Amino acid sequence: MPDYATLAATIRALTENEDDTVALMATLACEVHHSDDRFDWTGFYRVTAPGVLKIGPYQGRHGCLVIPFERGVCGAAARSGQVQLVPDVEAFPGHIACSSSTRSELVLPVFDASGAVIGVFDIDSDQPDAFTQADAEALAAILADTFAKG
Repeated sequence: MPDYATLAATIRALTENEDDTVALMATLACEVHHSDDRFDWTGFYRVTAPGVLKIGPYQGRHGCLVIPFERGVCGAAARSGQVQLVPDVEAFPGHIACSSSTRSELVLPVFDASGAVIGVFDIDSDQPDAFTQADAEALAAILADTFAKG
């Protein structure tokens, strides 16, 4: 498990005074991806139209280009505004297999300062049951600190 306190401090230092959403996403995806070997694909899907997510900055192999809110783990996070902690993607109804190597997934909604969902932060692992509630809580705090500044 990453040292989330150090990771948060590093991201805060790297993104200080930055307000461009794509730059923030790129930096966060890179830092989180390289912080833990469990993280096989790490990136963002951005809300680009009502009910539509499109690929944003990421680390790892290719991702899906477009995901409707009605489909998959990312769509569920965007639609509900709730973290999706999925220990076995094969057991998730409507899972979208962007990569055949993905076994488990953690997807967190990303909120702006007004509380609107602007995207999701998706972390895939090639290991089953790779993520914990502690991962979800620490990453949600990092996302809030990075994107929901008012």
